[in-house]
Amino acid sequence: MSDSPLKKALRILFTFNLYERLNLFETFPWLKQFFSHRRNLLLVRSAGDLVFAGIILSGLFGPQDPQRNVALFLAWGIWWTSVVLSWFFVGKLWCGFCPFPGIGRILQKAGIGSPRPVPPWLRKHGPSLSLILLGAIIWAEAVTGMRSSPFATALLLLGILMGATIFGALYQGQSWCRFLCPMGKIIGSAATISMIEFRPDAMRCRKCTTFACRKGKEGKLGCPVYLGAFNVRDSVDCLVCGRCVSTCDQNSPRLNLRNPFSEMLLNRGKSLAYRYIIPFLMGSQLARFAQGKEWYEVLILQSGVSPAAAFTLVLALGYAFFWLLIRAGSLLLPCNTRLGQVSTMAAVFIPIGFTGELMYRLEYFLQDAGSFLPTWGRQFGVDLNAWGFTVATSHIQFVCLAVLALGAISSCTTAFLLNRAEFHGTLPMRRSFMLALMSAAVFAIYVFFFVATPAPHPFS
Repeated sequence: MSDSPLKKALRILFTFNLYERLNLFETFPWLKQFFSHRRNLLLVRSAGDLVFAGIILSGLFGPQDPQRNVALFLAWGIWWTSVVLSWFFVGKLWCGFCPFPGIGRILQKAGIGSPRPVPPWLRKHGPSLSLILLGAIIWAEAVTGMRSSPFATALLLLGILMGATIFGALYQGQSWCRFLCPMGKIIGSAATISMIEFRPDAMRCRKCTTFACRKGKEGKLGCPVYLGAFNVRDSVDCLVCGRCVSTCDQNSPRLNLRNPFSEMLLNRGKSLAYRYIIPFLMGSQLARFAQGKEWYEVLILQSGVSPAAAFTLVLALGYAFFWLLIRAGSLLLPCNTRLGQVSTMAAVFIPIGFTGELMYRLEYFLQDAGSFLPTWGRQFGVDLNAWGFTVATSHIQFVCLAVLALGAISSCTTAFLLNRAEFHGTLPMRRSFMLALMSAAVFAIYVFFFVATPAPHPFS
């Protein structure tokens, strides 16, 4: 007798079988019906369009006092934190609902512009440019006070919206989402540790002769990022928009529950994003945690540099530190040249790197959650101060460090699973222990940067 879906789901999540999957479309037919009926996704996207339009309008034309404009908390507290949290559970599903390419899709349907095939330069250099844009956003967020400026926050969202719109008018499909979107690149990289994946049934795809999932059929558009279900091999590029569910002739698309370690271990750091996003993201996290700490303020005063230069220096040092740490860890791992250019050690740091980002976003969310309703009331002339509350700093630190500890434990686990999965248990166990110790050391460094004594308030 076969296992119940619940037993199979628990076995998948809590054992380390890298290949076992539970097809959620079969287990929950309503889920497949949701993706099959495009009107459902249109409703979700329309709701997102309205929310983001409200955030942008509030940022541009609303009060610029952070205590009187809810756009800041909606953008940096709820949206950013929700997106980062979604990485671990639903992977890149946010990209399927993202409102930013909406205007570009409307222009294409209306025949406005002249969408052309994606040029070679965009295919070749787009991923690298998206990483540069991601770095620019993180840097600007930290050094410009963007999280305290409704106008600057609105300009950032407008910039992403304009990029998606311009490329939607110039090129077919959603070229911005596939090649240039800075959010899409980091979400795609983080989706490799999600417990959900979107994949084809390879046996069914072999029978296909129409490739309708990529080309479209009967007035239904094909894959917006030029993949089609049959080309999806990982979670980096697929938007999980579900368009191929309604166009596939072979009933191939699957939404699978999997062990969150599986893709990370099977890819072994082959992605460009692993080699560059992980050290940059972790270095930037240390720099962002350092801001506002006593030693950091002393560094600025004694060096005489600007806060922007100090942040850039700490970020550069952090990036160099993690890049060198990954290189040093790679010396403990034999290189399989048949795999091509890999960074297996980067895979060890993936869990702690992405949970570090969640930790950073959660801190902001918890600090400002209690003031959301009072701020909303002040913006619209309603007294809601009685609904405000404050989350104790000790509680915030406990939640954030607990999240980071889960990431550190996952990184240590990855070190041992790599030995079993990639190297078939042939590595001396002491090497796995050394890799785990490196992850534990990174955890300790994060804790120091996060809980270090804050600088005194200048008016205290």
